[in-house]
Amino acid sequence: MQLFTKDGLLKVAVLSLISSSYGKLVTIPSTPFEEAATGGELPLHSVHKVIVDKRFASLVNKNGHTLIPPTLAEFAKTFEGDLQTAIGNHVTLKYGDKPEKGSIFLTIDSDTEFSDVAGRPSSEGYSLSVTKEGITIAGASPLGTWWGTRSVLQAAAVGDSKIPYGTGVDTPGWGTRGAMLDIARHYYSPEFLVDMCSHLSFFKQNTFQLHLSDNLPVDFTKHSEEYGNNVYSGFRLSSDNPVLAGLSSSANESYTRAVFDDIQHKCAARGVTIFPELETPGHALAITQWRPQLALEHDISMLNLSHPETLPSVKTIWETFLPWFYSDTVHIGADEYDSDFIDVYIDFVNDMNEFMSAQSPPRKMFSWGTFPRELNQTDINKDVTIQHWTGGMDNALPDYLDKGFNMINSDDAFYVVGKSSVDGGYPRYLNLTHIFAGNPADGSAYAPNIFDSKNAANNPPRDHPGVLGNIVAQWNDLGPNATTVSEAYYAWRDGLPGLADKQWGGDLTLEEYEGVFDTIHAAIPAQNLDRNIRSRSDTIAHYKFDSHPKNLGKVNDYSGNGYHATLHGCSISNSEVKFDGKCYIETPLESKGRNYTLSFSVKPTSDKPGALFTGKDSNLTTGNGDSKQVTLSAGGEAYSIDYSFPVGSWTAVSLIGAGKQTFITVKTEGGKAKTIEFKTILGLLAKGLHPDVIAIEAPLATIGRGFEGFMKDVVLKDTASM
Repeated sequence: MQLFTKDGLLKVAVLSLISSSYGKLVTIPSTPFEEAATGGELPLHSVHKVIVDKRFASLVNKNGHTLIPPTLAEFAKTFEGDLQTAIGNHVTLKYGDKPEKGSIFLTIDSDTEFSDVAGRPSSEGYSLSVTKEGITIAGASPLGTWWGTRSVLQAAAVGDSKIPYGTGVDTPGWGTRGAMLDIARHYYSPEFLVDMCSHLSFFKQNTFQLHLSDNLPVDFTKHSEEYGNNVYSGFRLSSDNPVLAGLSSSANESYTRAVFDDIQHKCAARGVTIFPELETPGHALAITQWRPQLALEHDISMLNLSHPETLPSVKTIWETFLPWFYSDTVHIGADEYDSDFIDVYIDFVNDMNEFMSAQSPPRKMFSWGTFPRELNQTDINKDVTIQHWTGGMDNALPDYLDKGFNMINSDDAFYVVGKSSVDGGYPRYLNLTHIFAGNPADGSAYAPNIFDSKNAANNPPRDHPGVLGNIVAQWNDLGPNATTVSEAYYAWRDGLPGLADKQWGGDLTLEEYEGVFDTIHAAIPAQNLDRNIRSRSDTIAHYKFDSHPKNLGKVNDYSGNGYHATLHGCSISNSEVKFDGKCYIETPLESKGRNYTLSFSVKPTSDKPGALFTGKDSNLTTGNGDSKQVTLSAGGEAYSIDYSFPVGSWTAVSLIGAGKQTFITVKTEGGKAKTIEFKTILGLLAKGLHPDVIAIEAPLATIGRGFEGFMKDVVLKDTASM
């Protein structure tokens, strides 16, 4: 069934998707729903108020993982903003004890037994009722009510701002649902992490695991401290505790307590718990760079667990940062350690579990699935939840579940590595076919109980009580230069919501998912990860520079969008701006995401490197340091091409973002046009180095700061013109 045309959504087809014949609203995840026998629809534009049940306004969910759960009233306030954005009308937030006409009533349902697939009580369930009077969402807790608001916003988006009359009861099948991002081997801004929480929340994913410390692979033949200090590592939390001086990454690539607090509070406000992971005793080069004496002699990325300072040092790190973490559960890593030291490894994990249990408040602990033991051997304490990631490390059912362990499924069937090899390596993107047909038993959809995607005999039943949920992982094994920040998002963009349906226990088909994805994706609130810019036409902004310098410094935008810019000290003559290295132009824009053309003409008056365009995510400069090569910078990494702008001559330039690739086309006066692709260099341990694609946003927040020369006719378009 083809539901989309080039120009937009076929509304009739989509409305048929949300009919009661399916017994559900086709949202992501799907929402069980029975349409009223009388038929009819509620236009969301008829809703003018959100009413919080005053009896439960201050109630919080005490059964989740966050230590800072929002109240029902706080969730309602956030929903009010989302709703106003969705319908474009003012909405009043008020308190009451019953629904009113034209309202969405948010309350608590203490009578319904909301249960997950294993029969465990769930605080995340909710009931939904839609009538001609309005909508009532009643959650098992405020968090359950919040998830109901996500269903309402999605159903309205798919239904052209209308929701059919009817009722539904919805409960997640598993309590832990979400994603893990390796932010140790690639830094991500606080804003990006918060935006990702908005994305996760819209699809009812409640967990964002942050892998906070790690390193690039080390050469096992090199053991010197000098060598170890030159291998990239990251420890992203920055404390002023003098005992930890030298442990953290640089100040511009680490999070202070205030910053990390802000990330966690903003994510919790949308029902998402930040789940922190500090990796030891393997993948611990950041720690051995800090204290070299703690390293194993033959592998400097691993801690020597027999060294008397190792365990106290690890505990000191945790004692410093545990007060920062607003999660009742933390992750110690414990992945891929040396198999010659299994016994001390087991002792270490158990020591850390005792340590976490003794904290105030006590913390539960996760560990990666490493070194499963025979029944007659000393094993990890069963209080530790095992996070499975590959069949090469464990067979989840006999090794852990049959022994009474609880598990989180992060199987590498969904393992993504930024810019991994396209030939045989882990994939760069989530696989929709595997999500919707990944059950080896019968080819049906994937679910969190599927630990082995090839052999069904290795998978527990769907309702196994030891399966707590699913977290999909994205790693940065190739380091920070391999990908831009946004490429991490794009690795998940089209597939993660589909996996969210399966993490919840939804029953969307691939056809249904693809039919509504674009519409629902466009409705995600409180983020702009795609870096879209509203425009009346293909031309987003056009600066002709015909403004008189006395015209209050205004630079007119001729696109019709009103993105007028402001002149800061530069002079304009003959539709040319003269930049003196200090002056600049400020626009109301920041960055343009994939598929764009930024064209302009430039005439440098010196070969001094300077910024042509600066944006939220990237910078375009005439050089980099001592180099005169044209450079695009993003995420702290510089990507240069073998080209320099000629001094004293005009060059027509087009910076082009075409999907996963970024190009620049240059044409000097009297010359031929030349197109060059920006690329990154990939490889591990300085071996197999090769160029690969890089997708970089167009910068447009400021024009010309630091640049000496002239510029004219700047145009930003919403398409890639090659």
